[in-house]
Amino acid sequence: MAIPFAVNIPFVTVLGAELQRYEGGQAELTLQLREDAHTNSFGVAHGGVLMTLLDVVMAHAARSIHRHLPDGGPGLVTLEMKTSFMRPGLGLLTAHGSILHSTAKLAFCEGRVLGGDGELCAHATATFKFLRALPISGKEARPAAKPILQGPGSD
Repeated sequence: MAIPFAVNIPFVTVLGAELQRYEGGQAELTLQLREDAHTNSFGVAHGGVLMTLLDVVMAHAARSIHRHLPDGGPGLVTLEMKTSFMRPGLGLLTAHGSILHSTAKLAFCEGRVLGGDGELCAHATATFKFLRALPISGKEARPAAKPILQGPGSD
């Protein structure tokens, strides 16, 4: 059963990914691949979809170690990501992310995407920087968007 994302990420909402786990330096996402929205010209998961899943699942793994802090702790940004594609992604894609090492300012993570057959489709490593806010223009800083809670009483 899906749980709310740590922060509101409009692109991920439109993509249709769902957060399944988010705790203890680990995270898991799922995405039911849709031919009309998520595939490349070969009819398999587009590399950008796989990379998005990897980026988001690793970022959530990194955020999970601070979720007990006010507002869920600091946000983060991706500094770098290296991705390897092993085989085509089909069916229900499952992305797993975990922290390899973290410091006060950085998190080093690993992620994997499995296809509906349980086989490894893509693997990535990434470095993230923890931030309280992101400077977007001049001296203005913008904090991470809070999650949009769904369900009873969330109107």
